[in-house]
Amino acid sequence: MDDAAITYLLWQDPVGITRARGLPTRDLERRAEAGLGWAMAGHALTPFEDIVENPWGPMDEARQIPDLSTRFTIPGDAANPAISAVLCDSRAGLDAPWDCCLRTFCRDALEAFQTATGSTLVMAWEHEFTLTGDDLEPETPFSLTAARQRHAVLVDIEAALQAAGVPAETVEPEFGLGQYEISAGPEPALSAADHAIVAREVIREIARRHGLRASFTPKPAAHAVGNGAHLHFSFRDATGLNVTAAPDGPCGLSDVAARFCAGILGHVDALVALTAPSPVSYSRLGPHHWSCGFRAIGVQNREVTLRVVPGLSRDPEKAARSFNVEFRPIDATASPFLAVGALVRAGLEGLGGEHRLPLPAECDPADMDEATRARLGIMVLPTTLSEAVDALEADATVKGWFSDALFSTFVNLKRWEAAEAAADPEGVFARYARAY
Repeated sequence: MDDAAITYLLWQDPVGITRARGLPTRDLERRAEAGLGWAMAGHALTPFEDIVENPWGPMDEARQIPDLSTRFTIPGDAANPAISAVLCDSRAGLDAPWDCCLRTFCRDALEAFQTATGSTLVMAWEHEFTLTGDDLEPETPFSLTAARQRHAVLVDIEAALQAAGVPAETVEPEFGLGQYEISAGPEPALSAADHAIVAREVIREIARRHGLRASFTPKPAAHAVGNGAHLHFSFRDATGLNVTAAPDGPCGLSDVAARFCAGILGHVDALVALTAPSPVSYSRLGPHHWSCGFRAIGVQNREVTLRVVPGLSRDPEKAARSFNVEFRPIDATASPFLAVGALVRAGLEGLGGEHRLPLPAECDPADMDEATRARLGIMVLPTTLSEAVDALEADATVKGWFSDALFSTFVNLKRWEAAEAAADPEGVFARYARAY
């Protein structure tokens, strides 16, 4: 790491942008206790060049305190110096937490989950992105030809991810033209959220070195295939055993997993404002998009909110180890910290017995009639960002997870984004493709 002259202190804001301040690497350890300051009002920055109304104005400052255990380096090459960076907790002072720190919000939710269950939540992300920037015509989706066309980029991405401590589990061409996917392996949920941020920045940098742009926007163009950030989760007991599955449970889920999923579905209309939080997110979500347009659960069903993914092995014990659940209405305009923290809080509501798991959807809900969907408890998710934010504001339980300052600022940001999109429906896709 010493070959990087500058180390960047990184943190996430409510619009899922990784903000940064840098310092000479030689000074990192000396500055680690107090970190660097940043105006609290920075949390009210939009993904573009604007700032919304917020509680802080010019007065208050958060300290970005580096967590040195998260430090990583993107190795240099003949044309590019190495890049060193470290993730931060945002604090109101050396010993004062800040109630708007997204990483702290995530950590607190995970600690509450472990206290309530005695289990560890394990997560794994899928990163879908679109490569653009040269005159090559994209090749056939899912094909080896598409992989070969960008093979040099993919090889360099894989190597850089490995060097940064976030190794890829799969590397593949995807359905969209110029679209690729990097999947991560399962790990404790806070590390998974940290590494989701690192992985996206590594992929963007390696694409840049190849003269390309990697965009994680949920919808690169109105009629393009969308990019998701599907999130898989499972539960491990104190011995590391996967306790997500139970052969006789609903959808094969254990009692704790079923109740956790019920909590997510019980609050999902509000959750999507946090997990699919851009105007263009709702061009990706919807019936027949293989992304999710319905509040529902099902085994291996890609058109529902929660897809149950059974493990595959002739050995039942091995199959149980990889059993997991995938949350599908999520994309990379969401901060991983905010998304994970909110999903966990919703799951905890389910553990309290406030919600019941609906019957599974055994086909595409869009192909059911309304009476069948009603019988199964299947509902259409919000279809616009404005609808999702309405649901967020109407859900008193979800609102109670956040400080007043964080909640009001987030709502102001999303109302602003919705209004901007309505004013420029043709240009909105390009704006988000560039920002993300």
